[in-house]
Amino acid sequence: MKKLWIIAAGLTLGLSACGQNEEPKVTEDETAVEEQNGQTESQNTDDNKEIIANHKFFEPFDGKIDHIHGVGYAGNQGAPFFATHDGLKIFENGKWYKTKEQNNDYMGFSATKEGFYTSGHPGQDSNLPNPLGIQKSTDNGQTLEMMALEGETDFHVMGVGYENQAIFVMNPHKNSIMETEKLYLSEDKAKTWKEVPANGLQDTLISVAVHPQKSDFLAAAGQQAIYLSDDKGENFEKITEGGQGTSVFFTDDSLIYGTYDGNAKLIKRSLSDKSETEITLPEMKEDAVMYFAQNPQNEQEMTFVSFNGNIYFTKDSGSNWELIVEKGILK
Repeated sequence: MKKLWIIAAGLTLGLSACGQNEEPKVTEDETAVEEQNGQTESQNTDDNKEIIANHKFFEPFDGKIDHIHGVGYAGNQGAPFFATHDGLKIFENGKWYKTKEQNNDYMGFSATKEGFYTSGHPGQDSNLPNPLGIQKSTDNGQTLEMMALEGETDFHVMGVGYENQAIFVMNPHKNSIMETEKLYLSEDKAKTWKEVPANGLQDTLISVAVHPQKSDFLAAAGQQAIYLSDDKGENFEKITEGGQGTSVFFTDDSLIYGTYDGNAKLIKRSLSDKSETEITLPEMKEDAVMYFAQNPQNEQEMTFVSFNGNIYFTKDSGSNWELIVEKGILK
């Protein structure tokens, strides 16, 4: 297998390489919006709760899932949302669902407690601008609110804090607000932007992440390493050696990151004492973690998407992983 970095999509900070290519694979009753947003934590953690299954905007899905561009527990509903090139796919209580409308090509997808932020391109059934710029939804994607740069930019590398909604992006080309291939941070839901110096971050970026509450903490996965900042992107520390960074994800007290050096690894790093523990992964050949998410209501429940188009799911912190999608095919 060729190294992941040769074919993974990314943007180079300080270099001229274009990062707008789509990420290829490593190998060849009805629930109102108000009710959805007002679910209690006890409801969200109930495995038998079928919020998505009973929602008018979703229908059962048994097709193929490919071109995934993010995963997260959107709206804190206890089910992972997978952003694809033809809309959202949701895995709830062992069953798959899809959106009936607004089947957009979602890029830079980031789940939040209220819903999600995204970029990308409109679907055939959508009248949204192309490209989307930065959009926000609090009703599972039924409607999207324009936040910034609609019709101007498609952000592939974007992270949003789960609770604080701080937005961290790499801009692929000059637009009305940002310069080409620079990093920007917004802490007021895209109203204003500050260019981030990002000292120590000279790499081609694959993905970025923002701490759920503290926007001081930013992370980036690059072709050469994993990077971590605790000063809102002023400076980044290279925290790995000898392999490619593949994914980054924050919990309240940790950074969970993926790497690849011929073997895939998933590491949990404490933000307080910098100690690290390895999360057991399933056996994967010539593959690695591309997108990762943890249920904010149950830290033992995790899921990830691999570069080869596989999706794994666990309810016991990785002691047992279930392969729920294999090369795009539902299991």
